[in-house]
Amino acid sequence: MSGSSAAPCRFAHYFAICGIDTETGLEPDELAALYQWLEADRQGRDPDTAATGENFEQSPLKRTFKSKVLARYPQNVEWNPFDQDAVNMLCMPKGLSFRTQADQRDPQFHSFIITREDGSRTYGFVHTFYEEVTSPQICSAMHTLYQMHNAESTPSSSSSSSSMDSLASSLDEADSPTSSSSSSRRAGGYDSSRDTLYVSKALCLITPMPFMHACRRFLSQLHRAVTADVAPPLPLESYVHNILYEVPLPAPGRSLKFHGVYEPIVCQRPGLGELQLADFPLAEAFTLLGAENLVQVFTCTLLEMQILLYSHDYQRLMTVAEGITTLLFPFQWQHVYVPILPASLLHFLDAPVPYLMGLQSKEGTDRSKLELPQEANLCFVDVDNHYIELPEDFPQFPNKTELIQELSEVLLSFGLSANTGAPPRTRTSPGSTPGSTPSTPGRERKTVALRQLEDDGRNGNLAVEELAVLELLQGNATLERLQALTKRTGVTVARVDALRAGVKAQGTEGQGGRTAAEEEELRNAKLNVQLREVFASRFTTMFADYEAFVIQSAPDLESWLTNREQMHNFDKASFLSDQPEPYLPFLSHFIETQMFATFVDNKIMSQWEEKEPLLRVFDARIDKARLYNVRAPSHRSSSYQRCSILKESAQAIEQRLMKIDHTAIHPHLLDMKIGQGKYAQGFFPKLQADVLNAGPTNNKWSHRTATAQRRKDRHRQQTEHLALDNDLKEKYMQEARSLGKNLRQPKLSDLSPAVIAQTNWKFVEGLLKECRMKTKRMLVEKMGREAVELGHGEANITGLEENTLIASLCDLLERIWSHGLQVKQGKSALWSHLLHYQAREEKLEQQQQAESPVCPALRKSDCFLAMPSLRVFLIQDMRHIQSMSEIKTDVGRARAWIRLSLEKKLLSQHLKQLLSRQALTKKLYKRYAFLRCEEEKEQFLFHLLSLNAVDYFCFTSVFTTIMIPYRVVIIPIKKLSNAMTTSNPWVCVSGELGDSGIMQIPKNVLEMTFDCQNLGKLTTVQLGHDNAGLLAKWLVDCVMVRNEITGHTYRFPCGRWLGKGVDDGSLERVLIGELVVPSGEEDSGRGCRTPPLQRSPSQTRRISITSLSGRGYKPTSAQIQEAIGESVNNIIKHFHKPEKERGSLTVLLCGENSLVAALEQFFHHGFKSARLFQKTVFVWDFVEKAVAYMESADQMGDLQETAEPLGMTCQSLCHYVNSINSTPRNIGKDGKFQLLVCLGARDRLLPQWLPLLVECPLILRMYEDTALLRDRSTVSTLIGVLETIHDFPITLEASLVKGIDL
Repeated sequence: MSGSSAAPCRFAHYFAICGIDTETGLEPDELAALYQWLEADRQGRDPDTAATGENFEQSPLKRTFKSKVLARYPQNVEWNPFDQDAVNMLCMPKGLSFRTQADQRDPQFHSFIITREDGSRTYGFVHTFYEEVTSPQICSAMHTLYQMHNAESTPSSSSSSSSMDSLASSLDEADSPTSSSSSSRRAGGYDSSRDTLYVSKALCLITPMPFMHACRRFLSQLHRAVTADVAPPLPLESYVHNILYEVPLPAPGRSLKFHGVYEPIVCQRPGLGELQLADFPLAEAFTLLGAENLVQVFTCTLLEMQILLYSHDYQRLMTVAEGITTLLFPFQWQHVYVPILPASLLHFLDAPVPYLMGLQSKEGTDRSKLELPQEANLCFVDVDNHYIELPEDFPQFPNKTELIQELSEVLLSFGLSANTGAPPRTRTSPGSTPGSTPSTPGRERKTVALRQLEDDGRNGNLAVEELAVLELLQGNATLERLQALTKRTGVTVARVDALRAGVKAQGTEGQGGRTAAEEEELRNAKLNVQLREVFASRFTTMFADYEAFVIQSAPDLESWLTNREQMHNFDKASFLSDQPEPYLPFLSHFIETQMFATFVDNKIMSQWEEKEPLLRVFDARIDKARLYNVRAPSHRSSSYQRCSILKESAQAIEQRLMKIDHTAIHPHLLDMKIGQGKYAQGFFPKLQADVLNAGPTNNKWSHRTATAQRRKDRHRQQTEHLALDNDLKEKYMQEARSLGKNLRQPKLSDLSPAVIAQTNWKFVEGLLKECRMKTKRMLVEKMGREAVELGHGEANITGLEENTLIASLCDLLERIWSHGLQVKQGKSALWSHLLHYQAREEKLEQQQQAESPVCPALRKSDCFLAMPSLRVFLIQDMRHIQSMSEIKTDVGRARAWIRLSLEKKLLSQHLKQLLSRQALTKKLYKRYAFLRCEEEKEQFLFHLLSLNAVDYFCFTSVFTTIMIPYRVVIIPIKKLSNAMTTSNPWVCVSGELGDSGIMQIPKNVLEMTFDCQNLGKLTTVQLGHDNAGLLAKWLVDCVMVRNEITGHTYRFPCGRWLGKGVDDGSLERVLIGELVVPSGEEDSGRGCRTPPLQRSPSQTRRISITSLSGRGYKPTSAQIQEAIGESVNNIIKHFHKPEKERGSLTVLLCGENSLVAALEQFFHHGFKSARLFQKTVFVWDFVEKAVAYMESADQMGDLQETAEPLGMTCQSLCHYVNSINSTPRNIGKDGKFQLLVCLGARDRLLPQWLPLLVECPLILRMYEDTALLRDRSTVSTLIGVLETIHDFPITLEASLVKGIDL
């Protein structure tokens, strides 16, 4: 067909007409029949016996009948093939609709979008009107249907109890009451002898770019030409031919004028450096939702949640969807995008992927009737009632308040209010019903003058009134004071200068000689671009430095594409560490999204290919911002930067519309025979195909584009030789950009059950792939950091990043559990399944009370002689979550349960257990559901199993306020002492979040349980007794403490006596804990973090001469010095980690290989512990004697002549030692030495005290000549090492310093 080469720059590709096919007559919509088939299948009835006929319950005028594409011109355009099913379905999403003369029959306009597999889009614009039915067959068929309906109609209700049905019924409900009266003369009836029947017909333009206003005006003029009393100047064919073949697309940065039937139409296209074309009025989206709600929906879109728009008006759905997606610049929505979801595609709401869809609401059905398959991650937008429902706990957009303030001011400067819309609701308020909620008092505080101004802003804003208001504001002192006051209190008021600007602008506008419609269009275009600029400037400031964090590692495109999956493209951790704190919750989620990944991919590919247009504009803006403001270190501040180019952006548009760059050829007579092109008034005719199927061949710009196209073809052939074959590249890209790409747009055509099965199969594969990627990412992040740390300290990824990854895992599990779901209670599909499982198991349990318990999988503990093993029991974990009053919703419970299972390393096992009840899974899920695909399910559980390789504390660290039962077991060394003691023992357990307080242990009991608010990871246990009775001495091996919810067991090694006159005379000890790894896990791929735990610290900890294991152990001086260096190093490393991930400082000060242990070895080296009559001498004895010597020397005045600071130091040492000695606590000599070291480290005194001890003459008596303490150079090195800790604020745990009064 000729003229085809010109089509890429033709304004419109197709003109189509949809309506009733009089040849085939009335056909019930077979998609509706398919829907019934699906419903039957879902409810478990045999789908083939389900009624395939019409739905007799409904009045015939309300039923759906099949529409057809009656004509399209041209037949085909090669690069944009005509998709007949899709166009038909989207022109008439509900099929044909019939009316009688009694009904309203106003024409309607709506737009739609078709997204192709590669993500490119085509827009459709539809003008629907009602045309009288002239065919007697159709009238009589309708008459017959009415008679059958009246005969059949009985007051039975068809609504089934199944939850998903209500979705179907809410969409099929008759709008008029179908009472069982037999006369057809009731509302909505039809009698062929008396009534006139009308049927809908649609005129549709299909264009490559969204010139919504221009197409709307062209179609309405075309319709007016048919209904007008006087025929238009030219045949209709001339106008259609003109827009199809003679009107070009405007060039970038230019405007174009072409002619409709009655008046000219103007459109303009943004230049290359501007934001891309968006012709849908954002003002309408803001007025429908209100600025606050719109920003919240925008945030949900950025975080790739599921967004469902709900409105009775197709055009509103389109306006809001397109509005939100254009605000995403420079990012693009990467997932399913169906702003108008035809009734027959409802099963798409089942899609377990992020989506943005629009659903038409029937009059009279409200939100509560709408049952959706998955709501855990759903943002529900009720456009008509101006209200939204948000998913639980999602992060706020950075600087949200200031952003809303700036948007409101832009809206006010155009005379619009930003405050429509009910306040958003989260999912936690189930009882609320949608409806227009009254606005809050804050919204009422606008001054009267401004409210009037806003109102008339909606009605074309007459300049005179606005001037009057301005004069009123300027001339009235009270009002001026009021305005100053409102400014101070932060109430939004239109700024007077904005008003002035508006008035000035309108003064000039009125004279342009343009029509009201053109005025409105210009206003819309200016407002659109200003609102979009506000959002764009947010991203320019937030991502100004993104390029620095893009990792360019591949040498060429091909190798990059092949290794895309394995590569890290963006240094997320460094990027986040560079951002202001308040932005982190949002950014950490956002940089995990597909749209951000694609953005970074495009950036990397721009090395080898032409830049993607959005990226080009964005990068240019960042460069420009850098030129104007050399970004000082201030960029980390979270202060809000306003958009500075609002005026310029609006001016560019105004200039284009004031001065038209190009005028298209006028419509003209075509080469038609006389008599062709005649039609009856009021009926849109079939046009002459022969003149419309081919464009002109001699058109100057079609020739121009043909040569351009040839040039392009040549260029393409060359690049294809050089680069990868394009198909191959596209294939790589498809695979590289994981799930959702190939499902961007459901295939709107052949919807046989086979196609639906195929789509679901794609979903299943996609979910599995996503699961593989997520678990791999979680492992790599966790283990990567651990490997770097080489097992030292608490290796951990940033808590923030870990939380983000776990949240996205929770979201993935919710999506998997809601795929193919048919029975659900509550908002969470996973929790619903767990509840069903719980109900069944508890029933079974009651039946088998006499027999053994249901789930005997036991978990052996490391120390089976002491700690009774904890039963692994899925339902027990559920009960723990159910008893937590802090969690109020099902979605919250499901997430807590996932976190708990992950922390216990039981997630895979629990889910396997849950899915092993196949009868239950069959009852709850459709055949095609992910959970019923055996092989995929197995692989999925295997991926989750891999997470057991790392330690998560994602439950303990998040639910910090809950009560947790703990179990304590004390293990004495039985060989060497009595197992029991006559004294009264006590214990106090401390963790990162607090301590349990002192608890008495009942006599002769070595095990106790207690409830206490979450202590976090456990750090120390204080153990002691009151020395009462004959057998008061007690030799304790260790204390075991277990968190009974998470099953984490901690071992606190002791290995020493508690008692007067034995060991160092200690009646209480502070024990340092370590996490015990359950023995069953050794083989299942444990993480590489924790060093081998078999060696208890008692072997190396105390080198006290009496310590049982210390007798034979003598470290060399080199080993001792190394140990000191290592311990100080660990403390410094600790402080270099982000605060939330530091772990326990107590362990580094007092645990194994700690500072205290190392210094103890230092002081023990060469220490003469002569056993006079078996009495051991301790290091503390040396310290005490040294202090006594200093004090006596001080009194005798020997120290008078020493330098002042030294005297002070001497006093501080004496003061500390005496305070420690006079504490009411019965800590032994080693305990006292530990305390002195800890306090000295905290108060930065250790390096000053050491010289005093070295100078003391007692050292000659108590230490050998070879002792390290007597080696000057070693001591000064030690002092240097200890001084390095001074830069850090050391805080001591309460359990260490209790009872010390300094």
